[in-house]
Amino acid sequence: MAPEDMSAPQRVPFSIHIPFVESIGVELHRDADGRVEVQLPLRADLTNSWQVAHGGVVMTVLDVAMAQAARAAHPEGHTGMATIEMKTSFLRPAAGRLCATGSVLRRTRSMAFCEATLRDGDGHLCAHATGTFKYVTALVTPDGQARAQTRRALTDG
Repeated sequence: MAPEDMSAPQRVPFSIHIPFVESIGVELHRDADGRVEVQLPLRADLTNSWQVAHGGVVMTVLDVAMAQAARAAHPEGHTGMATIEMKTSFLRPAAGRLCATGSVLRRTRSMAFCEATLRDGDGHLCAHATGTFKYVTALVTPDGQARAQTRRALTDG
């Protein structure tokens, strides 16, 4: 058997169905050892007028990397996440295949404090973010859909 080509991106399935993330094409590539890597092949419809990644796209990829890291750090695993706050520093324009790595800086029973960096297709550091995430008991159907009770928990308390 030939050895695996380590240069080819190896995708991992997300533990929950997130329609927006799926629609823009975010891919999970690593979710182990306290580090998460997500990638996004940048398409023309995700760019701004200068043909580089739109700031909202960059923030989304960073948010997904941090939330996935927080979810993975929870002892019960596969819990729901809600972004409480996020700060992003844009360091340079991003183009090509975007790659964000996320990790948890500190976790409490109900919150996770995370950071993530985003690099462009040439490996240049383009953005850095920190974020606070709240653990939410997710009531998920077998097909990965959040139930209405989960949405109410986010808005009611």
